[in-house]
Parts: sequence; structure tokens; C-alpha cells
Amino acid sequence: MSAGTREDRTFTAATLEPATTRTFYFIGVTTGSSSIRRVFPLWAEELGLGDVVLVGIDLPLHAPADDYRTVVEFIKHDPLSLGALVTTHKLDLFRAAGDLFDDVDPLARLMHEVSSISKRDGRLVAHAKDPISSGLALDAFVPAGHFAATGADLVVFGAGGSAIAIDWYLTRPERGADRPRRVVVTNRSQPRLDALRAVHDESGADTELVTAVADEATVNDGFVAAAPPGSVVINATGLGKDAPGSPITDGATFPHGALVWDLNYRGSLVFLDQARAQEADGGLHVEDGWVYFVHGWTQVIAEVFDVDIPTSGAGFERLSDLAASTRS
Repeated sequence: MSAGTREDRTFTAATLEPATTRTFYFIGVTTGSSSIRRVFPLWAEELGLGDVVLVGIDLPLHAPADDYRTVVEFIKHDPLSLGALVTTHKLDLFRAAGDLFDDVDPLARLMHEVSSISKRDGRLVAHAKDPISSGLALDAFVPAGHFAATGADLVVFGAGGSAIAIDWYLTRPERGADRPRRVVVTNRSQPRLDALRAVHDESGADTELVTAVADEATVNDGFVAAAPPGSVVINATGLGKDAPGSPITDGATFPHGALVWDLNYRGSLVFLDQARAQEADGGLHVEDGWVYFVHGWTQVIAEVFDVDIPTSGAGFERLSDLAASTRS
């Protein structure tokens, strides 16, 4: 374990130790590289959260079930451990340790994931915040009425928790005509696709859903090429952040006028570079994951610390500006 103050350290399931000050955790893969390490102290001061530190817990992709249970049990029983934001492991953690929560919110049950761990009156609570934070991030760059006006598709690479949340948000029947013509989701293995389809069907979505195993990037290239103009194309794989590479090859051609979103904001960001290379000629709108990062974290912080955080307006812009001040 590294030396230094608690907030400088990154734990694993095997090295957790009781908190000596109020502690908020970040459960991920490479948490030490996240901008939240620099952002959280600024936000904590701005929001008046008091004496609290942010600590990372790094787990390998698809960690053993016992690791997830160890982490959840630790947070549940350690008095000064307040809760956590979960990224990358949202589905695996819920599958392995869902029974350890005293309360599970309806979206977490529907999505079969947990992205926020908090405590209320001695009870451990699981929330799925991705459907909210991904919706807020989408609304920031996808114009209202876009799908109704264009007949565009939604194409998502990766079938993890973020993809499930995005599919749910954009295909809800209450959106009326402003829904994708169809949703295409690819993944490197079938089980995640089955889980996404189960949520899609359970939520009552009647938008056509096409799923495909993409064990080669060229498979994804084909879906990009087949998407109509104006389609929303998303990298939700973690490639470019948690692992090197991109879900598409350099030979992929985005549909004209596509809205291209890489959920990552740090790392090699190959997918983002591929989109930017076609931005001018293809009339693309290209987004990284920064706004998603801000919404994702503020949604969970509001839950864990039981504080009101605006999702727009001056208060939100102030938090956004504080976060942006840490970017190199």
C-alpha cells in the first residue's frame, strides 16, 4: 500500500482498512488517474461537506465475486465510510453483492446495477444514477426533437451499465416520436447483450433493438457504415480509458452529421481521435465524457451526502468551472 495521507492512497479489496476520518470511496479500475482526485476537494469546500476525503478502490475488470462482497461489506459496517461511486463494476458488483443492500431503488432493480452506495438511518442503499446522469449529458448535446426530425439510429459499442442506461433513457415511450428509429448495441460477449435486452423489454420499450457480438472491430465498422445520417454513435466500452484501443478501426466512416460521443474523458481516447479526424468533412458533432463525468459525480455526491445539487444553472456551472480548472 502506498504511503501518504489517506486521500493519496488507493486500496484494493485485500488492503482495505478502517477509515479514520469521514470517507467517500471511488470504486473503479484505475481510480488514481481520475480527475476526481483533484476535483472533489474543491467541490467539498463549495458544497460545505465538511471534513471528508475521497479514496479510491481499484478492482480488476470482472473481479471475483468475493472482492465485490468484501468491498460492500466493508463500507456497510465501517462507521466512517459514508458511501461510494461505482464505475465500470456497476453490473458485476450488483450481481455479486446485491443481497447485501438493505434498500435498492427501482432503477437499480430494473438495471441490475449499482452506481451509488449510500447510507440512510443505518441502512445501506443502492441506487442506479446512470439513467439520470447519462440523460442529462445526452440532453446537453442532442437537440430536442433530433430523432423525430432525422429518423436516426442509436449505435452503442459496449453493453455495460452505461449502455443500458442510455438505451432506457432514449427509448422511453414518454419521449413519443423523439426516439431512435432503432437501437444497435454490440459487445464482445453475449451475456451483457442478453442483460441489456432484458432491461429493454422489461421497461416497456417498443423501439427495435439489434444486438450483436463484435469480437472484431470490423464488425462495429459495419454498423457505423449502415447507420443513417444524424445517428448518435457512442463508445461505451471503456476502450481508451480502462484498456487501450477503440471499438472501431481507422477505416470506419461515421454517417454524415452523426453525433459522436466517447464516454471517456481521459486515457488514450483513440475513438475520440477517430471521430475528430472526420469532424469537419463529415459534419460531425463530437463529445468527450467530461459533462457526463460532472453529472455522474454530482448525482452520487448529492445522494451520499444528502445535499441538493442543481443539474443546470449558475450552481451547476460553478461546479463545472471548478472541475474544469483542474484539467491540464
